[in-house]
Amino acid sequence: MQDLAGKTLIVLLSGGLDSMVCAGLAREAGARIVALTIDYNQRHRVELESAARIAATVGAAEHIVLPLDLRRFGGSALTADIDVPKDGVGSDVPVTYVPARNLIFLSFTLGLAEARQAQDIVIGVNALDYSGYPDCRPEFIQGFEDLARLATRDGDQGVEFRIHAPLQHMPKADIATEAARLGMDAGMSWSCYDPTPEGLHCGGCDSCRLRSKGFADAGLTDPTRYA
Repeated sequence: MQDLAGKTLIVLLSGGLDSMVCAGLAREAGARIVALTIDYNQRHRVELESAARIAATVGAAEHIVLPLDLRRFGGSALTADIDVPKDGVGSDVPVTYVPARNLIFLSFTLGLAEARQAQDIVIGVNALDYSGYPDCRPEFIQGFEDLARLATRDGDQGVEFRIHAPLQHMPKADIATEAARLGMDAGMSWSCYDPTPEGLHCGGCDSCRLRSKGFADAGLTDPTRYA
């Protein structure tokens, strides 16, 4: 991410490893960080605590936690009483997909950007490890950037909103390495979709498997506490 020094940057901060690295890159770029975390009543609500720690670590000027109860919609193992699969990453869109989540989240993020007179948004989508999710594709990010020009007053007046997705084509090992390079404690972040009652990563869901493999492939110590 370039040309961000001193600029206000809206970081969509879930509390996961990818969003943590995005926040670290924003700090490295010298941006003024406004972090937005969506509390969508997800079953892995512990990630909200991780988001707060990360926002404080990167010196966010503002951290907004916005409530949005997507359990009212359901349709996902993260927002309904559906078991989180533990049988590995498949080729189909997984049941952990939350309908239109990134579209919904980026819409709120865009509204915040316009309210804060910011032109830049960063999101930690990844098209490699999460290629089953249609709202992680490069075409989606480009399409939303185009939409931002049509959907806002500022866009209508010629403001160019930029959606940064710096991790989009990085394997998880490279993301783990980037966290280390940035000097960030990956143990602050949370990835698990199905936390244990003791507050541990389950170790079996897709997100845990990808996280664990990423650290192993990078040759880094995994600070995660798995069940």
